[in-house]
Amino acid sequence: MDAALRGTVALVTGASSGIGAATAEALADRGAAVALVARRAERLDELSGRLRDAGATALVIAADMTDETQVREAVERTVNELGRLDTLVNNAGLMILGRAADAGTDEWRRMTDINLTGLMNTTHAALPHLIAAAADGDRRVADIVNVSSVAGRLAVATAAGYCATKYGVVAFSEALRQETAAQHVRVSVVEPGAVDTELREHNSPEVQEQLTRLFGSIERLEARDVADTIGYIVSRPRHVAVSELLVRPTEQV
Repeated sequence: MDAALRGTVALVTGASSGIGAATAEALADRGAAVALVARRAERLDELSGRLRDAGATALVIAADMTDETQVREAVERTVNELGRLDTLVNNAGLMILGRAADAGTDEWRRMTDINLTGLMNTTHAALPHLIAAAADGDRRVADIVNVSSVAGRLAVATAAGYCATKYGVVAFSEALRQETAAQHVRVSVVEPGAVDTELREHNSPEVQEQLTRLFGSIERLEARDVADTIGYIVSRPRHVAVSELLVRPTEQV
């Protein structure tokens, strides 16, 4: 465990698996106390146990990111029980693919509620605490890292709804960065390419087969690769801000 984030507190959404779980481990390994937020409490308990066994501090908060009240309560519990909030990683996400003409608008609504509205609500609740941390913390800086996607830079057929949410994350992140830069609350957006996680499992078998044909021949990123990227961003010196970072498998074109 290194000491880059010692004395800080991070909140990670979507922490029950994939990039979220790996990010919680990466931040804890750098010395941060970590609030683990997701719906699947049993998964969070397992992760929390591993972190505590390694000497880290972890707080489990079961919450639905589409429920603004639960989101705000998660932020307040983090601050009340861990003492502060220095880093917010908005990672919770949903990807449902398919042609727009065949899509159910309820699927678009679910993706918007989780990928964009939930991210915005979490950020809104966390901002006062992050501003306070940047003003009085030893590091004198705080971080918001929003996990978008390559689909937030390049729109593709069969991903219209998903792309719309991820483009929204990029736009929200950049506008917020401009608002908070003078207060040393850094806002970063990370845009992963193909990652070997559970994200694709929300799709129909037909869509999953298409994804396998599209990406099956390349070596996809692992969750820890993206987590390492996030760990790098938030451990930079106060005067260094990584505003946007695109990370793809070497073979992905």
